[in-house]
Amino acid sequence: MKNMRCTHCGATDLAAGFIEDSGEHARGHARWVEGALELGVFGGAKRMGRPRWLIDAYCCTQCSHLELFARPR
Repeated sequence: MKNMRCTHCGATDLAAGFIEDSGEHARGHARWVEGALELGVFGGAKRMGRPRWLIDAYCCTQCSHLELFARPR
């Protein structure tokens, strides 16, 4: 992404990275799921039929603030 600024301190030097999901059966990256969190019978999140988006993450090199952006697969 071009011309990004940290929303915390205003710096323009943001380092690209990712948010890791290392939970059971994880694919190694986190996803954003549309809608409010609803728990199923066994305590897991209901997500069937909901759009899932990848998360792009950037860390400000000046103040360490994280900027997250959701994008479709």
